[in-house]
Amino acid sequence: MKTVKTFILVIIAPFLLFCLSSCQAGFSSLKPVLDEEGEVFVYVQPFPQEAERLRFNLEGISAVRQDGSEIPLSLLFNKFEAPDVKRQRLVASGILPPGMYRGLSFKAAKAVLTTEEGDASLLTAEKPVNADFPFSITRKKASTLLISFLYQKSITSGFSFSPVFSVYQPAKPVPGLVGYVSNSRANTITVFDKKAGQVVTVLATGRAPKGIAFDQARNRAYVALSGEDAIEAIDMITGDSLNTIRLHNGSAPQHLALTPDGRLLMSVNPGSNSVSFIDPLSYLELSQTAVGDAPSSILLEPAAGRRAYVFNVMSNNISIVDIAARATAATAVVDTGALRGQFSRNGGRLYVISERSPYLTVIDPASLQVSNRVFMGVSADALKVDVKTDLIYASGTQANEVEIYEPLSLIAVESIPAEGGASYLTIDGQENSLLLLSPESRTLTGVNINTRNIVFVIDVGEDPYQVTLMGER
Repeated sequence: MKTVKTFILVIIAPFLLFCLSSCQAGFSSLKPVLDEEGEVFVYVQPFPQEAERLRFNLEGISAVRQDGSEIPLSLLFNKFEAPDVKRQRLVASGILPPGMYRGLSFKAAKAVLTTEEGDASLLTAEKPVNADFPFSITRKKASTLLISFLYQKSITSGFSFSPVFSVYQPAKPVPGLVGYVSNSRANTITVFDKKAGQVVTVLATGRAPKGIAFDQARNRAYVALSGEDAIEAIDMITGDSLNTIRLHNGSAPQHLALTPDGRLLMSVNPGSNSVSFIDPLSYLELSQTAVGDAPSSILLEPAAGRRAYVFNVMSNNISIVDIAARATAATAVVDTGALRGQFSRNGGRLYVISERSPYLTVIDPASLQVSNRVFMGVSADALKVDVKTDLIYASGTQANEVEIYEPLSLIAVESIPAEGGASYLTIDGQENSLLLLSPESRTLTGVNINTRNIVFVIDVGEDPYQVTLMGER
């Protein structure tokens, strides 16, 4: 017996050690939450047309303190050339001590100007070029700066180059036009103007923000902090944190759903295989109900709104939750790990995509039975039904396109190019655009649904998880 136990320990111990070290490595690799310091994000605005003949590299950007000392920022984009600067770009960011700052400084590495005779190398300034703009850094908060390139002032004597930028802070976003992207590894929310297609500010959050739910009537946003077993409530007018709702230890909340009246918030907790019921107005967790293993997302029933559907990756089923009773009432079995789902326009069909499965599963919500399975070719990570047309949009991080399925035949009738695929899809009902979130390129792309033309691309943070916006369809 002793020999058997020893054998088991020899076999299992390395596996347990590997799992433990992997979990610790994954947890410790998360970016620390801001405490005594603040953070700054620098976005460059689209270059003027006259700068199309110029290309240059930046060696560094620094924040200049009041005493003249400089703190280097992390460069995230340093090659400035057409067509990469025809849109807004996230150039640099950095964690800074709180206090007042004099402005930014820019150091160019090389510059080339295309002339009628060909490319001509420009003489770059040896010293950094300062751009004065007083700004403050507040502990535990993020600041956003916009910079605009001044072409005429940057090239002097025809052959000398010094990168001259104007620095300013973005105007406060209009609440009805904003969208949020949660960046789980960056501990930030990217706030963008969906009409202009540009970032307007970045908000610092708690650890590992993931799911977001908007209360549009109250101008509140709720963000699941998976690294803190908590949900943060944010005032969408000011961008300030209103409160933090603490959940049971080990919950690791991931995805959120808010009832239409804004009085009940539900959180999917893969850490405890549960769903939390929360009073968002009093900031209290009311209760939890057990669901399947590794719940991934939650979807509210569209019509009556009496049930919520929770998609469980590891138990290969969907938990149906009675919202009024705050309890799991039934289970629908699927043949693979259910990742997320969408209802058809009339609520008569539930479409489900599954982890690592190339099939789109169709479930009858009345009987909870599988009525159809459609081969998609590759596994999908993102799914969205347009309730206006009933068309089904699906994409994955391993795909380079978004497939569009006709609802009656469930045949792919068209596709939209999407380099790097999409991990999350949603539709802006006001602008009539499809929004694609891509973790690989750290971008959010807006595509006009009618013309299929790209209307904007914006840079977001590391490991983006979800996009939510006002006027979502």
